[in-house]
Amino acid sequence: MAKNPLTIYSVSQINAMVAAALEQEFPSRMVVNGQISDFKVHSSRHCYFSLKDENSILPCVMWASKFKAVKFRPQNGMAVLATGSVEVYIPGGKYQFYVEKLDPVGVGTLQLAFEQLKQKLQAEGLFDEDRKRPLPRFAMRIGVVTSAVGAAIEDIRNSIFKRWPCAKLFLFDVPVQGEGAAQKIAAGIHKANRMRKQLGLEVLIVGRGGGSMEDLWAFNEEAVARAIYHSELPVVSAVGHEVDFTIADFVADVRASTPTQAGVLAVPNAEEVLAGLHSAQKRLNNTVKGQLRHLRLELQTILAGVIFRQPRQVLQNSTQRLDETVLNLKGTLRGKFDWAGRLVQQAEMAILRIEPRRFLSVGQNRLIQLEARTRQAWERRRSEKLLQMAAVQNKLQALNPRAVLERGYSITTSRRTGKIITTVADVRLGDAITTELSQQQRIESTVTNIPPGGQET
Repeated sequence: MAKNPLTIYSVSQINAMVAAALEQEFPSRMVVNGQISDFKVHSSRHCYFSLKDENSILPCVMWASKFKAVKFRPQNGMAVLATGSVEVYIPGGKYQFYVEKLDPVGVGTLQLAFEQLKQKLQAEGLFDEDRKRPLPRFAMRIGVVTSAVGAAIEDIRNSIFKRWPCAKLFLFDVPVQGEGAAQKIAAGIHKANRMRKQLGLEVLIVGRGGGSMEDLWAFNEEAVARAIYHSELPVVSAVGHEVDFTIADFVADVRASTPTQAGVLAVPNAEEVLAGLHSAQKRLNNTVKGQLRHLRLELQTILAGVIFRQPRQVLQNSTQRLDETVLNLKGTLRGKFDWAGRLVQQAEMAILRIEPRRFLSVGQNRLIQLEARTRQAWERRRSEKLLQMAAVQNKLQALNPRAVLERGYSITTSRRTGKIITTVADVRLGDAITTELSQQQRIESTVTNIPPGGQET
């Protein structure tokens, strides 16, 4: 035996020793710069990918709890900074980089996420101008999806009531920033649409006051964009200040640069409406007065006519014209009757000249000849069909499987299976069988013996 024998380790012990060495030698947290490769999202939402540079590849894992905080969509070939730690996956015997945070290189995370979602939704048609609807001209009942404690609701309320005091607002209170705000904003939009008939809503304002890109981020979430897209109420997006643009602005039917402007766009100016009504009233009054003057002149012209100055003369003239018309009509009718009588006489003379009895006799002879030819053709056709029918019957009789019974053959069937017996393999000992003879005669019998070579199953 060797003086110093080698220690024997299991595979698991080796991997555990490597893991312990890594924990001692490597920092507990580090940042790796590389390009994403083979990025995959498992059904569990865990992510598996590699980081590579020109010389090496590093396997990476990012758990779903960490990945849900990533705002942008990782893609193969994207340069990123991955923050995490190196650990050994003992069952697989390999080391991996466990990523806790992922940031794009050269551009902000939120800006990249914004551009990616913008491109995706634009490709799906959510920004198309031809699907956007105009706002109602005289909206009276307006829904507002925003926070009840923010400055936006006060700006919207003041702007609307200053221009259109007869309007009525319905607030759907939602948080406008922070974790889960996007889902609650989307839920507020859905709720407003469900209650649109009950509340009589005509337009919906969705927004909040100004802030950083992080503060406004809820309005860049896909859930809010799709809720606006599917809204049956026309939507005014009012997020942040004039320089702020969000995904909600691109999807909405109308974008307002501020919440205050949203109120301006949603309702008309009462003073301008009243001024327009006064102007229309003046135009209507002038039109009616002009029509009355014109009708008054027409009435004066009619009253100055003969029918009002000398009505008896007008009646006498009309009576005379009626008498003349009656006389003319009588003369015309008398001439028409005379002409029709002459035509009838001429027709009678023509009929007598062509001897109708002779024509009738010729027609009767032709009819008799046609009848005889038709009867002959029918008899000939009938004989042909009878011969064809007899030939078909003979063929059918020859093909009848039971015709062989008349020549001394028989058909035997098994009562157990109902099938025709062709070999001894089709029966068993004790089976009841039926043998069919000619003239529908049958013999019932039982199998008592199967000759050698037969099979009993």
